[in-house]
Amino acid sequence: MTAENLLRLFKSTGALKEGHFVLRSGLHSRQFFQCAHLLQWPVLSAEICAALAERARGVAADEVISPAMGGILVGHDVARHLRLKHIFAEKHEGALTVRRFDITRGARYLVCEDVVTTGSAVHEVCRIVRDGGGDVAAVLCIVDRSGARQPDFGAPFISLLRLTVATFSADQLPPDLAGIPASKPGSK
Repeated sequence: MTAENLLRLFKSTGALKEGHFVLRSGLHSRQFFQCAHLLQWPVLSAEICAALAERARGVAADEVISPAMGGILVGHDVARHLRLKHIFAEKHEGALTVRRFDITRGARYLVCEDVVTTGSAVHEVCRIVRDGGGDVAAVLCIVDRSGARQPDFGAPFISLLRLTVATFSADQLPPDLAGIPASKPGSK
């Protein structure tokens, strides 16, 4: 799975949207990667997550964890390809937490997400793993759109597609975005 092929799939499935968007981070962007539109096709999901799992094949890991909502499909499919257990963190009273599962002390975790811009949800999951006595072996995502502001998760960061996509704070919008109503298609 090349970056070009993946970008083509995003476009052909309508998963790459153009317009004015408010991202989960609160930043504004002209592009939005709606991975759910891509991953709704199980054959594509299997192919994409197999490629992501292959990139992590050399990482020693025992389990996979992902943040809800976007990371669940990615984490589950990556875990299937690597024959590992998958758990997820979900929002509860405004913060991510592992409610239905336990972090296994001493276990090495792959943290899987669909798209990373600032990495805030991934940082929360990494903290949950470490606070529970686990180790973050690597962070995996389909799209890393962090550009030059690539987050440091304290572990290898592996992605299938790495892009620099312009983002703006609400008080620094360029004129073309300021004239378009913003939509917030992501979660939060």
